Amino acid sequence: MQKIDTRGLSCPEPVVMTKNVLDNLSEGESFEVLVGEEVARENVSRLIRSFGAELSIEEVDGYYKLNVSK
Repeated sequence: MQKIDTRGLSCPEPVVMTKNVLDNLSEGESFEVLVGEEVARENVSRLIRSFGAELSIEEVDGYYKLNVSK
């Protein structure tokens, strides 16, 4: 599974990095995005939902793990 670690990056970088993966994601594929801030979590989540992908979020040791599948 592909993992994108955007912890420590400011928006819009986490959104841009996530969009690059979503643009090339095929049906049935999945990946995870690690974000360190609540604002980035919200922005990336909004983008993922706009692509019609499934999303689950868990908080782990002070950061967020967004599990994405199409």
